[in-house]
Amino acid sequence: MTKSRLLHDLPAMLAILFITACATAPAPSGLNKDSEAAAPVQTQPDKAAETAAAPVRAERPAPARPNIALSEDILFRLLLAELAGQRGRADVAVDHYLALAHETRDPQVIERAARIAVYVRDDAAAAAAAELWAEVDPANPDANQVLTVMSLRRGELAQALAHLEVILANSGGEFEQKLWMIANFLAREEDRAAVMRLMERLLEDHMEDPEALYAFAHLSARMGDLARAEGLLLSVLAQRPANEPAAMTYLSLLHRKGEAGKALRFLEKTLKHEAGFNLRLAYARLLTDAKRFDDARREFETLAVADPEHVDVLYALGLIHLQAARLDEAEPYFARLGRLKKRVFDSNYYLARIAEEKGELEKASDLYQGVHGGEGYFDARIRLSLILAKQGQVEKALGQIRALESAKGAERLLLIQAEAEILTGQKRYAEAMAVYDRALAAEADHDLLYARAMLAEKMGRLDILEADLKRILSEDRDNATVLNALGYTLADRTDRYDEAYDYIKRALELSPDNFYILDSMGWVLYRLGRLDEAVGYLRQALALRNDPEVAAHLGEVLWVMGDKKTARDIWETALRATPTDDKLLKVIERFKP
Repeated sequence: MTKSRLLHDLPAMLAILFITACATAPAPSGLNKDSEAAAPVQTQPDKAAETAAAPVRAERPAPARPNIALSEDILFRLLLAELAGQRGRADVAVDHYLALAHETRDPQVIERAARIAVYVRDDAAAAAAAELWAEVDPANPDANQVLTVMSLRRGELAQALAHLEVILANSGGEFEQKLWMIANFLAREEDRAAVMRLMERLLEDHMEDPEALYAFAHLSARMGDLARAEGLLLSVLAQRPANEPAAMTYLSLLHRKGEAGKALRFLEKTLKHEAGFNLRLAYARLLTDAKRFDDARREFETLAVADPEHVDVLYALGLIHLQAARLDEAEPYFARLGRLKKRVFDSNYYLARIAEEKGELEKASDLYQGVHGGEGYFDARIRLSLILAKQGQVEKALGQIRALESAKGAERLLLIQAEAEILTGQKRYAEAMAVYDRALAAEADHDLLYARAMLAEKMGRLDILEADLKRILSEDRDNATVLNALGYTLADRTDRYDEAYDYIKRALELSPDNFYILDSMGWVLYRLGRLDEAVGYLRQALALRNDPEVAAHLGEVLWVMGDKKTARDIWETALRATPTDDKLLKVIERFKP
């Protein structure tokens, strides 16, 4: 190639060089978390933002390129800089590009120098390149973005503010979009106090503008100033109560602060005049977290009418019905998810659990086989073994469980409990107890202690039960489940009724809507001879869940009180749902005329 031909092709070759370099050498797209703050890239607000920030660079004529001679020497040094960057010598690349930037004053070369300097976190070089960039193209928002950050890092707030004003004046988009872009790149800086002072000065003439307040709230939250963010969001909502994105951001903030009750009260007030889908969905989720399941179910059902194929709504309704043991009501929601091909593994898992609960073991097994991922994957593998045991293939079931013993952590505990459950189901109590003993010798896990206690109750070893449950309570004194288990066992299997009452009373104070604990309170009151009080608690428990054991208890108390007809009606109703329940059949046999 001749020299004249080389010079003729230089513009095209340089264009190719810059395109190639963007893919190979250090560039803004590859910035790491420490250096990206100063990169002149366009950003967007979080998804909660009312309007996503569009690229802010204004459409304006490019600055005039200097009339320079693109010599072989310049081309050689450009290539050398790029090759240095590709080979990990970013310092060499910066030096060459910065020298070329000053020599050529070419905007593309200067920009490249600034971007690489930012990438390698060379603040001095980045500032020098950006200053030259702004000198050549004073209104360039990207150059002023770098200069804003460099000024901020040097503590020069007035200078940083001046550069922000240039960005606002010369960037495209609406005012709020520019603010979101500024808030996002400032949020990456480490000196939070300086960032907040700078933003205050930028917005001091815009504090009545809801969009400005919203951007400032966003930045305050990112900076960790949650109190200021909350105040700003409340100011936005006071001016625009129907601003759903601001309301959702405020809810997110309250969640971050752990103030679920405050979030619920806010939504109950807001939904009176603003019933957007996302707000109502957030309300339904908060009700679920608060264990107000009936209220949550009604909200989710309203949402399902508005959007019959909303995946989260369908899934939540399935889980809420399942939690209340309403299997027939839960099943259609999971089935619909399967037809929509959404959350397929999770829906298969819960459909399998429903089928297993109904005794449809073959169907359950097929559905568990279709769980290839999701939250229930490991449990599905275990439950396949439990089904084998129920079908009489006990040794095969045990073999499959033991073949999974490489699992660790929570999965290991599930395997231990599954093996013991299979053995317990076969009344091989001593073997099951040995499984728990070995596991607890290695790790005193509360779940394993509780499981061993329940096995001890079946074996009549109340000494083990009491020791294990009290060991848990010594470390977790407000464990309502354990308090209830200990209290109920003492009420049912001993004459230590006063002691049992104290445990159950504490459990009920901790979990007042738990039907198991309500049943226990009814039972201990029956044992204490307080029959009228006992009936009230047992009726509450049965209303919450149509459980055969609760029905057995309530029927017994009513029978002893002389209301034999109502007792029979309760037992017969329970029998239609669970005709083989052992406790129910025993109480009916005991009181049979």
